[in-house]
Order: sequence, then structure tokens, then C-alpha cells
Amino acid sequence: MNPFKIATFNANSIRVRLKQILDWLAHEKVDVLCVQETKVQDKDFPVEPIREAGWHVVFRGQKSYAGVAMLCREKPEAVAYGFDDGGEPDVARLISATVRGIPVVNTYVPQGRKVDSEHFEYKLAWFGRMRHFFEQNYRPDRPLVWVGDFNVAVEDIDVYDPQRLRGHVDFHPAVQAALEKVREWGFVDIFRHHHPGEPDHYTYWDYRTRNPIERNRGWRVDHIWATESLAERSTDCWIDVEARKHERPSDHTFMVAEFQI
Repeated sequence: MNPFKIATFNANSIRVRLKQILDWLAHEKVDVLCVQETKVQDKDFPVEPIREAGWHVVFRGQKSYAGVAMLCREKPEAVAYGFDDGGEPDVARLISATVRGIPVVNTYVPQGRKVDSEHFEYKLAWFGRMRHFFEQNYRPDRPLVWVGDFNVAVEDIDVYDPQRLRGHVDFHPAVQAALEKVREWGFVDIFRHHHPGEPDHYTYWDYRTRNPIERNRGWRVDHIWATESLAERSTDCWIDVEARKHERPSDHTFMVAEFQI
């Protein structure tokens, strides 16, 4: 068996964080990095520096917000963009590929803005479309990894103040239930698989919060989930908090999972 290492990172602008990303990749040696919120049109995506660093890259984006990409050590196969259900494909939020024989789905789930808005309803419907997407394209009894910024904190231990934050668009019973329906298709939360019941593990710290890292006022909204057959082969999953302390960081940081395949 060989190690397979995958990471996810909401960059909050891939052009602003490009040096940090390439430096991190040189150190961590992952097989694939899934990036969200690239915030760049395809014609302006920084393809050449990534290729010059030795990485294959596939992406879809738009100006100023959303956008997804995969940086892969080996050339990805079966690359596809967006939903295939006949509705709005939303290609800047969903990209899928096969890397070293492992199907990988990378998503940037809509944030929802306000609970009483059409954007929140779109978010709830988006999870329904994800369940359909998995049902139509994959099997729960075969290896598959789903990663990205899900914009959902699943449990009370996934936020720094559950009582005050409950009802937020990313910590609302309706979105938690919608995500749970997708999980029931056949996914295991790999981080919780290795860290069951452990509080104070976060992937996002709001820029607007005073000293969020020092006070650990964060959220775990970025995830790496896998089907049971792949979860059984997972050896570790961890969050790189130190990367959030770098100069001009994203408000998120890297999450990494390792498998034996």
C-alpha cells in the first residue's frame, strides 16, 4: 500500500496567497490540494507559476468571488466541472477528478448570507443537489473523497461559542440537517474519525474578530469526508494552524488527510 495525501484550503484569492500555497506544497508534499474561493476569472488564473513549480492544475472561476481549483502532483483524470442535473451547473463551486485512482470532489458551498434570504434557500437546495450528484455519479461502497469549504459547522464543538452562534447561516439546524442527508449517503468525517469529541479544532478565524488565533475564536467549516472503504484506510487528519499565522493569511487554513491505498 502507498500513502495518498490530500489537503483542502480556502485561499480567499489564490493570486494573493500563491506564494504561501507553493511554499506550503513544497514543504508538505501532498498528492492533491483542493482550493476554494480562488476569486479569479479563468483567463487570469496563475497557471504558469503553478506548472513551473511542478504541479498539474485544473480550475474554474469567476471575478471577485467563488472559484475552485485542484493542484495535483500527477495529471488528474476524468476532470469535470459543476452539476450535471440540468440546473445551473455552478461550475465555479464544484470540480471533480480522479487522482491516483481516487475520485476527488472539491466544493465551495454557498455561504447563504442571511437565513431569511433566497441565498440561504439556495444553500439548502445545493446540498440536495450534492446528494443527487453523488447518487448519480458514485457508489458509497467504493473509494471517494469529498473536500472543501462546506460552510457548515456540524457540531457544537466545531465553533468557539455554540450558544451565541446558533442560528448563523453556517451553524443553523436547517443547514446541519441538509448536510447530514448528504453524509447519510455514505460519508465519514475524516477529522472526527481521528479526533472524536475533541473541541477547539478550527479551520477558519474571522478577520473581524480581535486576535482570533490567540483567543482561538474559530470555526471548523472546512472538511475532508470519505466513503467508508477509504475512511478505513485513513491514517491521520490534521489542521495546520501555524499557516494561519503567516503574513497576509487567508481567514482559513489548510486541512490535511492521509490514506494508505
